[in-house]
Amino acid sequence: MSNEERQSTVFLSYAHADKARAQRISSALEKAGYTVWWDQLIEGGSQFARSIDEALDKADAVVVLWSKNSIDSDWVRDEASHARDRKRLVPVSIDRSTPPLGFRQYQMIDLSRWRGKADAPEMEAVGRAIAAAVGQQPLAQLTKSQPVNRRKVLIAGGAAVVAAAGGAIAWRGWFGGSQPEARSIAILPFKNLSGDPAQAFLSDGLTEEIRSTLARNAGLKVLAGTTSATISKDDTDAKSISRKLGVGYLLDGSVQRSGDRVRVSTNLTNGETGFSEWSQSVDRQVGDIFAFQSEIASNVSNALSVQMATDAPSLGGTENAKAYEAYLRGKALYNLAKNEETDREARANFELAVASDPNFALAHAALSRVLASLASQSAKANELKPLYTAAVQQAERAIDLAPKLADGHLALGYSKFAGFLDVRGAKPSYDRAYEYGRGDADIVLLYALYVVRARRFAEARDAIERALALDPLNPRTHRASGLIAYASRRYGDAVAAYRQALQLNPEISNANAFMGNSLMLMNKLPQARAAIASEKSDMFRLTSQAILEHRSGNRAAAQEAYDELVTKLGDAAVYQQAEVMAQFGRTSEAIDLLRRARAVGDAGLTAIATDPMLDPIARDPDFVRLVRELGFA
Repeated sequence: MSNEERQSTVFLSYAHADKARAQRISSALEKAGYTVWWDQLIEGGSQFARSIDEALDKADAVVVLWSKNSIDSDWVRDEASHARDRKRLVPVSIDRSTPPLGFRQYQMIDLSRWRGKADAPEMEAVGRAIAAAVGQQPLAQLTKSQPVNRRKVLIAGGAAVVAAAGGAIAWRGWFGGSQPEARSIAILPFKNLSGDPAQAFLSDGLTEEIRSTLARNAGLKVLAGTTSATISKDDTDAKSISRKLGVGYLLDGSVQRSGDRVRVSTNLTNGETGFSEWSQSVDRQVGDIFAFQSEIASNVSNALSVQMATDAPSLGGTENAKAYEAYLRGKALYNLAKNEETDREARANFELAVASDPNFALAHAALSRVLASLASQSAKANELKPLYTAAVQQAERAIDLAPKLADGHLALGYSKFAGFLDVRGAKPSYDRAYEYGRGDADIVLLYALYVVRARRFAEARDAIERALALDPLNPRTHRASGLIAYASRRYGDAVAAYRQALQLNPEISNANAFMGNSLMLMNKLPQARAAIASEKSDMFRLTSQAILEHRSGNRAAAQEAYDELVTKLGDAAVYQQAEVMAQFGRTSEAIDLLRRARAVGDAGLTAIATDPMLDPIARDPDFVRLVRELGFA
C-alpha cells in the first residue's frame, strides 16, 4: 500500500507543561499528511489506560518530546518504553534536555530552535525518522503547505478509541486555528432575572452544574468557576472577556422563575469573532432542570464539533423539584466556606435533599463532604468518629447509586483519609475520582493534595498543573501548588506559589505561615519572620513562630510561643506541637505527641510522611514504624 493510499498514524507523547509546544508540532505533522493521536489527558495518572495502550499499539510511530518536564513524567517514560520495544520510537528534544537512562543511545532530533514552520529542516528530519520507523518513504507534503486535516479518531480495529466518561478520548475536531485553546470555554455566571434575590441560588447552581457536566467532556477545557467569576459587570465585550480568561468560547445565560416554571436562556459566543454560535431559550418545570443541563452540554459540544465521551445524562441527578432546590441551596451555603453556621445550614439542606429523594447520588456525596468538613474544622473530640463514619456511609451510598460519580469517590477518599487516616483504603477512591473527574478543577486539586501526601510526587505535580490550567485565578489552587512544592522540598517554588495565592486573596489562611516556613528552610530568616507575623491563624502562626525563634537562637521566645500554642489550642493542635518538638530536637516528646495525635484523630497526621518540619526525626526507628503503621509506603 502506498503512502497516498494509507496515512501513517503518529502517537505524540509529551508532558502536560509542554502542551503548547506539542500542539504546534502536532499541527505541523498534520499539515505534512500524518494522522496524529494526542490529547492533553493522556499523560499522568497511576495506571496505563487501556485506550491509550490500544492507541500506542496501533500507531505506526511514536514521537516522544523530551524536555525537563517530560523526563520526570512516569507516563511519558512508559509510552517511550512501549515505543522503543516496538521499534517505533522517534525521540525529539524541545529544550536540549538529556533524556533519561535507557533512551540516551538514540539519536535525537533537536527542535529547541524550531519556530513552527511545517517545511523547516527540523520537521523534515522528523518526517525522515517517522518514515524510517514505519519502513516507508518520507511524505512529500513535508516540504509543501497542505490544508489541516481534522484529527482522525483511532479505534481498536481501525478508526477510534473512545473511553468511558472522564477517560482518554480521541477528538472529533481539534484545537485548531491560530488560538492554542480553541476548544476551551468559560461558563459565565448566569443572571437571576426572577426579581427575587433569594432565587439567586437557582441561577448560581445551574451555572455550576452545567460547568460540571461540560467538564465530563474530555475534549473540552472548561475553565473553573472561580476564574470564570472574575469577570466584572463592566466586562461586556466578548472578545476582551475571552482574551482575559484565555478561552476560545463563552457560555452565558439567564434564569427566570415563576412558581414551579423556570425559563432558561443560554448563548454560546465565539471569543475570537464576538459573534453568537448558538442560542436557546426554553421553559421547564423545576424538576426537569437537572436533565436540561445535559441537553445544554450536548448542544454546546455539537456547536464546537467536539465529540462527547458519552451520551449518558449527568450522573447522580434527580427529577424531584424539592430535592433539587434543597441541594442547590446547600451547595450555595457550602461554597461560602464562611463558618460553622453556614456549614450546618448546608448540612440541613443536603439532608432534606436526600430525604426528598433517597436516590439523589449527588446530594449524598455533598452531604458526605459537609459532614467531613464539620469534623475537620469545628467538631469536638467526641463528635469526630460519628461525623466521619456518617461521611463514609453517605459517600458509599452515592457510589452505589452512581458508580462513576467523581464527587462520590472523592468524598469517600477524603473521609477515609482525613477521618480514619486510612491511606491505603483512600487510594482507590482518589484514583477513581481523578479518572472520572479530570475536567473538574476542585477534584483535581484535592487529588493533587492526596497524592503528594502519599509520596506520589510526580503525579501531584502533573495534577496541580492541570488544576492551575483549569482555574488559574483561584488562590486555593496556588496555595495547593505551594504545599506540593513545600512537601517536595522545592522551597523557592513554594514561596512563589504562596505569594501568588496571597496576591489573589490576602486573607487566605495558612499561606503566610507556610511561605514563612519555606523561607526559613532557605535560611532567609528576616523574610520568614515578616511572613509568619502576617499569618492570622493562631495555630499556624504560633507553630511557625516557635520554630523560627528556636532557629534564630531565641530559646525563651520559642518556648513562649509554644506554650501559647498549647494553652490556646490544646489537643486541637497536637500535631503542630509535635512539629515544634521535632524542631527543638526533643525526639521522644515529638513521637509521643504524634502518637497522641493518632489517638485523638488529628487530621494533621495526613502530612506526616512528607512534612519538612519532621525531618529531624525522620530516621528515628519509632517514627519510621509509626509512619508505616499509618499506611504510608
